[in-house]
Amino acid sequence: MSDSTRDPDVLELDRRHVWHPYTQEQTAPVPLVAVAGKGARIVLDDGRELIDLVSSWWVNLHGHGHPAIAAAVAAQAARLEQVIFADFTHAPAARLAARLADLLPGKLDRVFYSDNGSTAVEVALKVALQYFANRGDVGRRHLLAFQGGYHGDTVGAMSVGKSSGYFRAWEELLFPVDMLPFPATWIGDEAIEAKETEAFAALDAALSDGVAAVIIEPLIQGASGMRMCRPEFLQGLASRVKNAGALLIFDEVMTGFGRTGALFACLKAGVEPDMVCLSKGLTGGFLPMGATVVREEIHQAFLSESLSQAFLHGHSYTANPLGCAAGLASLDLLLGADCQAQRAGIEAIHRERLQALSLRPKVLRPRVTGTIAALDLDDSGYASAQGPRLRELFLERGFLFRPLGPVAYFLPPYCLEAADLHRAWDTLEGALSRA
Repeated sequence: MSDSTRDPDVLELDRRHVWHPYTQEQTAPVPLVAVAGKGARIVLDDGRELIDLVSSWWVNLHGHGHPAIAAAVAAQAARLEQVIFADFTHAPAARLAARLADLLPGKLDRVFYSDNGSTAVEVALKVALQYFANRGDVGRRHLLAFQGGYHGDTVGAMSVGKSSGYFRAWEELLFPVDMLPFPATWIGDEAIEAKETEAFAALDAALSDGVAAVIIEPLIQGASGMRMCRPEFLQGLASRVKNAGALLIFDEVMTGFGRTGALFACLKAGVEPDMVCLSKGLTGGFLPMGATVVREEIHQAFLSESLSQAFLHGHSYTANPLGCAAGLASLDLLLGADCQAQRAGIEAIHRERLQALSLRPKVLRPRVTGTIAALDLDDSGYASAQGPRLRELFLERGFLFRPLGPVAYFLPPYCLEAADLHRAWDTLEGALSRA
């Protein structure tokens, strides 16, 4: 696939008017100009094709431009593109909520739609605090989170993710949150039980009667470097939080929709949280949308004759019909036998190639969960020079690859062909041989 049409004004207009996210624009390379995408490939304006190894910031499940999702969005756009959700409902929103409730464990039956992962987390935090206030338990006002966790860029989400290191410019605006140790583990980690014991001790000490909720990225902390924990830790966490009378929030913005191998990390861990935050893969990468799914018991605490008991939160595009239609089409693909086989195939290749690489002295903390594989190249932190060099090398080889500092990871769309994934691992192996 190629596209030879180039618009010479794009880069100049971008240079003059666009502000890119998470970018130091004075030193960043000139952005690539994307003109099309199909499957695991992104087409540039000069005709080059890049294999997307990061699912375009972890949102793209089934590949770019999947015809089934595109058709669902187009058909919905011809019927109803948007309606205020405070006064209306519509079939795509109701059906998507019902399907999410069916797929998630236990009594996670009530869906609140929002715009993205940050707002899905913000909703969960606000719901947790108001839930206890509505019940008359006004003393539960504190939140617990885990060191290294990242939960989004709104103020509440930044507060529970402040240890990620991204938000120093706004530290004085963030509210207090107690940070707990995260027992990160990897292949061959012999200290994991000791780390989990330490984490549980800190959790037990922090779980006072004043704690409203504990939030965690289950199984994998994404932005802090694909740090992984064991299902056993999540099971112990859930038991302790429940016994303390607090709420457990799973931020599955990145881990949801098959990334960990199971449909959701909570299913893989065998844990039923009180709330689950979803976004990224929710629409298969087509449209921005978030969802916070809560137990029905929590929703009941907001029902009253008084408006003051209601959850007074919303967004202009809440439950946008186009996003909901994309979500339904994406779920159809996700639950199909082909997609399940694709995910299993990616994990098998990750494990095979990572096992071989893990014997190298320059490979630190090799780890894999589902379709996500990662390793550390050094301990220098997010500003490591290794990341930019690797990114450029992969770009020369025809890959979109975006390391997290010294952390090299693969998180591809499920349609990535085995040969292309092996070639990506070959490129990484070659880079380590020359380092």
